[in-house]
Amino acid sequence: MRRNREHEAEKENSDRWLLTYSDLITLLMIFFVVLYSMSKVDADRFQAIAESLNKALGGGIPAKMEMADSPVGPSIFTTGSPSSNSTVPGKDTDPDNTTNADSDNTNGENINSGQGNNEAETMSIEGIKAKLDKFAADNGIQTKLVSSMEERGLVVSIQETLLFESGSADINAKARDILRNISTVLASAPNQIRVEGHTDNVPIHTAQFPSNWELSVIRATNVVQILQNEGIRPGRLSAAGYGEYRPIALNDNAEGHGKNRRIDLIILRSKYDITEPTKTAASTP
Repeated sequence: MRRNREHEAEKENSDRWLLTYSDLITLLMIFFVVLYSMSKVDADRFQAIAESLNKALGGGIPAKMEMADSPVGPSIFTTGSPSSNSTVPGKDTDPDNTTNADSDNTNGENINSGQGNNEAETMSIEGIKAKLDKFAADNGIQTKLVSSMEERGLVVSIQETLLFESGSADINAKARDILRNISTVLASAPNQIRVEGHTDNVPIHTAQFPSNWELSVIRATNVVQILQNEGIRPGRLSAAGYGEYRPIALNDNAEGHGKNRRIDLIILRSKYDITEPTKTAASTP
């Protein structure tokens, strides 16, 4: 009798592992259910958040964001142009053209991929740089007319001695010829052009120029007038004066002073059009 009881107790103890096993399986099932529920992405909500962040960070309006069928989140990001009214090489540059790129995006058509636009624009800007470099070399002014590629676009830096007399904002005849040739090259692209005036840190205080601020601004606007007269559309042009506060060299010797006294022509990449003021109905004559 005692042996039977011991046998039954032994048999009961040997089956207790099934309870632990079933508990483990149940917990694993719950764990994977929770993981699955956490990985599900609300596509509409994700699209709204992504667009909001993209605008806040200056990336413009996404042309398209595709969600994968599997619950692993977004699979492809295709970013459109930064602004619906921005221009790219090869497209109509008429300022009154009101073609709405967003309507094309809603039809599911990817007009131009962001990467393709950037590559085409870079090639166009590099072509402008090559022409300006050749012009400078042919005329022996390559040390005074220097172009360089930056994140914002092509920077064409013209030293003061090519354009102005010291302390003056009047553009001489030789400078007009230089700007005329530059205008011919710049007219081939639709990009915005910002003309920036810079001086060294030598103070100026005359009736016309109370400080370097006024000198740098008026020099920039005079260059803008020449570019406009030579056929550059006014809507592409803007002027800014930085005085002595954006030097590119130390102001402790004559060479540094000469480099800092300059006019910079910035051919802006089209992605920066979103930061520029746009034409409104109220300003239309």
